[in-house]
Amino acid sequence: MIAVCGGNIARAAGSSCVTKAGNAAAATAGASGSWPYPNADVANTRVAPDSAISSKNVSGLKQAWSFKLTGPAAAGVDAYGSLAANPIVAGGVVYIQDLDSNVYALSLRSGALEWEYVCNLPAKQGPGPNGVAVADGDVYGQTPTSAFALSAATGKAIWVNPHLLTRGQGTFGIQPQVVAGREYLASQYGKASGGGVLIALNARTGAALWKFNTVKGPEPGVQSLGAGSGGAWEAPLVGTDGSVIYGIGNPYQSPAEAMAHPAKQLYTDSDVNLDATTGKLRWYYQGVANDFEDHDMQTSPIAATAGHVPVVIGGGKMGYIYEMNAQSGKLIWKTAVGEHNGHDNDSLELLHHKLTLKAPYTISPGTLGGVVSNIAAAGNSVYLATVDLTQTYTNLSYAIPLKTSSHEAGEIEALNLTTGKVEWDTKVPSLPLGAATVSNDLIFTTTFSYATLSSHLLALDAQTGKIVYRQQLATTTNSPIAIAGRTLLVPAGGITGKRKQPSRDPQVIAYRVP
Repeated sequence: MIAVCGGNIARAAGSSCVTKAGNAAAATAGASGSWPYPNADVANTRVAPDSAISSKNVSGLKQAWSFKLTGPAAAGVDAYGSLAANPIVAGGVVYIQDLDSNVYALSLRSGALEWEYVCNLPAKQGPGPNGVAVADGDVYGQTPTSAFALSAATGKAIWVNPHLLTRGQGTFGIQPQVVAGREYLASQYGKASGGGVLIALNARTGAALWKFNTVKGPEPGVQSLGAGSGGAWEAPLVGTDGSVIYGIGNPYQSPAEAMAHPAKQLYTDSDVNLDATTGKLRWYYQGVANDFEDHDMQTSPIAATAGHVPVVIGGGKMGYIYEMNAQSGKLIWKTAVGEHNGHDNDSLELLHHKLTLKAPYTISPGTLGGVVSNIAAAGNSVYLATVDLTQTYTNLSYAIPLKTSSHEAGEIEALNLTTGKVEWDTKVPSLPLGAATVSNDLIFTTTFSYATLSSHLLALDAQTGKIVYRQQLATTTNSPIAIAGRTLLVPAGGITGKRKQPSRDPQVIAYRVP
């Protein structure tokens, strides 16, 4: 588990990954700013900590550089493209991981490659998002089956742990969170009882400290679950009260299974609060019980204060935002966002044997809709993007619907943090897949169109929701952005919308104001 290094190429013991030197010097003076955590800060607010971009200068935002991927990642793994992770910016360097688990260190000033950790190990079962964390001079990431730590300066492996997941516990794809000497990660696609697993590691050694299974229970519905149950997709919230909170995915069951064996299926579609030291359960809030519509509660939870009360904000593909008391998990409010066609309570109705389903069965939000990307919070507002995409089950034995509406649309919304009421709602004629990101008086996100295979970078006025900046990107994207000082980074992964098609010129693009 110790790295063996030599010359310009280093291979980690027990790993097929190698470190290669780039073409840039380690010193990267000339650009400043930081985005130190997956969602900007430990509270996951997605408020850019030192952004110089605002409504006063956003019109001058122009492309400064781009870094184009080469090798297998450039060909694209499938419909999700090649890049889906949030960049991390620290010490003048941009750190990012692609969907083949390769890690890149780029100069924030010029985009020149400083080093790369080459793995070429695609997550065969899912879309990542993958990604890295940076703490105390080290870079932390995962392949589908192992976790690793690298030197932030050289990219050389410090440790690699390939022994964290046992048979049936799925694969890694989450962007980790590293706080106070612990690395928090999670698997996806766990099978049957146990589902995906949440894990804490000693950040210095890579040794596992605790594990928590996200699917529990003796009910037939839980025991019959197949591949894809539970787990977590996005970076967790590490609280100041000694907790860590994950947003958990869905049970991945079909409507027929939900009718035959209805069960709450804890802790799917939930925010789960664990003791950060021991991994023991403190509380949970389940957004959807007996979910059969592939509606995760997957977004990174946010820590905030509403009326002097510490709260946690969560949400997901079911198209709801939830505010919970941070100490007890008790629901304070929930608000429906985006389009809904009246089937929000069907899973609960099936749980109580009050409903029978028949095909064709149409849902909105669909399995590709709702709140797909991470949300943001600033001042007394919560900001989010929703995907309005209707889908139809033509066969109730399938876990996901096979028919998708040709209509594509979305909304960017602001909610009042205290009451949950909608403050503004801006509709867009494509899919807003980029996470909502706050930069002074602006809200940024990105959009993707299946129809035109194009993407745009958008900036909206935080008070009114008016679109004040629109920039077509060189290629398509479904990734979150990062803002560091005067630089805005877009991982444009070349998403095609169709499996087996090559990605379209995947690259990291830097935009900068004067």
